[in-house]
Amino acid sequence: MTGMLKNGLNACVCIVLIAGIALAAQLMSVQVRSGQLRDKPEFLSKVVANLPYGDRVNLTSEKGDWRHISSVKLGKSGWIHVSALSEQEIILNPTNKDVDAAAKSDELALAGKGFNKQVEQQYRKQSKLNYAKVDEMEKLTISQTTIAKFISTGALGQGEAQ
Repeated sequence: MTGMLKNGLNACVCIVLIAGIALAAQLMSVQVRSGQLRDKPEFLSKVVANLPYGDRVNLTSEKGDWRHISSVKLGKSGWIHVSALSEQEIILNPTNKDVDAAAKSDELALAGKGFNKQVEQQYRKQSKLNYAKVDEMEKLTISQTTIAKFISTGALGQGEAQ
């Protein structure tokens, strides 16, 4: 019985090590204009750094929809929501070939999540959609204090408002 327990324990240790190595080796990119790196995996936790669009980060662990990462350029570590990350490398200074390829890909739906200006302009030329409201919304900023007050006043996350 002791031999089986020892083998089972060794197998568990191997699985944990392999998973840790896979996570540590994963390089990701920030796919939003400014990725907020937080000290805890919560939207209202303290922002420790703002990561720029396209910044490369190393994934170190996961907790639900949050990823613990370290920035390659800034050297800062913290938590960022998975929606702000992409497994694909983001090309910040694309050539015409890159722009044409991006404008024809199925990733056009992500235009509102931080395409660079060249790709966005190319897509606008090829489509007949009106982006005035999207442009207007992109200019809006809301402070963390205002968001916290909104959540508290509306009793959000606590079931029905009372």
